Amino acid sequence: MSRLLFIGDVVGKPGRKILRSVLPQWKEKYKPDVVIVNVENLAHGKGVTPSTLAEVDELGVDCFTSGNHIFKKGDLTKECFDKYDKLIRPANFGEQFPGHGYYRFSKPLYPLPNPPPEGEGKTATQQFLVINLNGQVFMEKQFDGTVANPFLAVDQLLLDQSQKNDIIIVDFHAEATSEKVAMGLYLNGRVAGVFGTHTHIPTADARVLSAGTGYITDVGMVGTRDSVLGVVAQNALTKFLEKGKFVNEMEEEGMLQVNGVLVETDENQKAIKIEKLYQEI
Repeated sequence: MSRLLFIGDVVGKPGRKILRSVLPQWKEKYKPDVVIVNVENLAHGKGVTPSTLAEVDELGVDCFTSGNHIFKKGDLTKECFDKYDKLIRPANFGEQFPGHGYYRFSKPLYPLPNPPPEGEGKTATQQFLVINLNGQVFMEKQFDGTVANPFLAVDQLLLDQSQKNDIIIVDFHAEATSEKVAMGLYLNGRVAGVFGTHTHIPTADARVLSAGTGYITDVGMVGTRDSVLGVVAQNALTKFLEKGKFVNEMEEEGMLQVNGVLVETDENQKAIKIEKLYQEI
């Protein structure tokens, strides 16, 4: 049995701040074997930089997923992909973009911190495969590139990369709830978890699907609670009220929040439990 902690989109400096505070607490309380964090909004709301990613990497994260905004920091983002194999981007983006759409790693099966005594044989390991996909619906103006069919892309990835007894997790970064639900049902029984990201608002539908896939339409964001998806409310209102140009300024005042899900799998690499996690500071 393995326990996986997946944390939603970390937004800017406020998100990094509360993650530094809460993630160590959650790791101590829930004892996850694996920690996965979506970082597409890590550096001032769009993209990643070496310094911001290093800040989160220090917390002991096994894999970083992303989405349509990940490339917004240009060469700094490329530097991150060159340095961190565990940083992935949606697999259904074109090959002209840096990075890759999946990451494989292993973890000891023995409960840490109690590995077998030295000299008593090799430690058994569990293989994990994390896949990142991006939705197509409503994405025409949100990404400077082509978003290929994510359903066909995941079929090909599973065919090419999955191995027997893998625990497979999919971060589906998408706008439309219908597309996310469809993906969860499409992968039901084939992967251990399908976790939606991108819309930053946590949904109330965390559940284990009929064939053993943990599912939630959107995990939610990490950042300032009383904001418009992490942005200063007044800045967002200028767009809705047609009274000025939108400025992507992170809200750094007020209550901070962390959203995540905790999933437990059985010996057949299927989900048996999913729990929505939330904390404010």
